[in-house]
Amino acid sequence: MRHGDRHNPIGGHDAVALGTTDGARRFGRVLLASRSPRRRELLDSHGYDFEARHPGIDDSVLSPGRNPPPNWVTSLAHLKALAGLEYLRESGRVGEFAFVIGADTTCVLDGQVIGTPDRVQHAEHILRSFRANSHAVVTGVSIIRTADGSRTLFADQALVTWGDVSDRDIREYLDSGLWRGKAGAYNLDDRISARWPITFDGDAATITGLPMGMLARVLSRLTSPDTASPASTPAA
Repeated sequence: MRHGDRHNPIGGHDAVALGTTDGARRFGRVLLASRSPRRRELLDSHGYDFEARHPGIDDSVLSPGRNPPPNWVTSLAHLKALAGLEYLRESGRVGEFAFVIGADTTCVLDGQVIGTPDRVQHAEHILRSFRANSHAVVTGVSIIRTADGSRTLFADQALVTWGDVSDRDIREYLDSGLWRGKAGAYNLDDRISARWPITFDGDAATITGLPMGMLARVLSRLTSPDTASPASTPAA
């Protein structure tokens, strides 16, 4: 378990090696189909040449049904990426971008998908259920190559364990409104900075919303001289 490793930037060693300014820019310009400021910060901090655009998809009205969480988040990520690609086609800007990236993150507690709360009561219920407990955070990613419309889908998972966060800390956090727009009602780095007793196993960037190590490895493969990736399939 790690408690906010400050010596390794979010994204892990692979992301640092492949996602620096020199490394990330060789992947070409990407469109991030996401409204998440945290995903934008991750791409920016790793030197990506990108533009971000809201995909216009309200996933709060969708239900995972019986889909396993990794399948669910990659499906939502692909819907966002397709919306981003459609925007580029309609605006005549496809040639400006090498890839479109969509991502979606969810928390999973006791097999149940925990989405993004839209009411303070829902946020409070989520936070209290996480207290003195462990939950998984799953982020799915869809990458569409604009040159041929091929897609690459993947998901990454991390385990987060909360200690006994006090009622006072939860109330103050809810009053701050910082829970809004966040899967599971919290941001890892923000709560660790606030000294909440939280540890995790896995890539912190996966918990934040975009697994930078895996992203860099996949993009490196997709931009290698042999561009035919076995993980890529034509976009639907």
